[in-house]
Amino acid sequence: MQRSFVNILSSDVLRTADFYIDLLSMTRHFSSDWFMILTHPEIPGFEYGILQRDHEIVPKELRKVPAGMIVTFVVEDCDAIHTSALQMGATILEPPKDMTYGQRRMLVADPDGTILDISAPTSPIG
Repeated sequence: MQRSFVNILSSDVLRTADFYIDLLSMTRHFSSDWFMILTHPEIPGFEYGILQRDHEIVPKELRKVPAGMIVTFVVEDCDAIHTSALQMGATILEPPKDMTYGQRRMLVADPDGTILDISAPTSPIG
């Protein structure tokens, strides 16, 4: 695994980011109108994502289940993880597919229904 961070779903990304900035002294690492990554100056490697609840990359049928959270794991090979998930009998919500933002992504539910986004870069990062 290369990287992992939590994306919480929000109806107002800026308002939610400001809450975490004010409450926990987080800082903006990346910012757009539909997605933001917050970090913390005292916690190297920490990332916390806030994603617009109704953005096109959030499947409509998953926008409210369960309690608006997607946990993201960045791996080297999304398809290998997909194969393992199938062998385990995991619930695949969306098989691997190339996304417009340079990653190959699949969605899988954990045993409690938490949505996991398993992604692998398809183009150079940076």
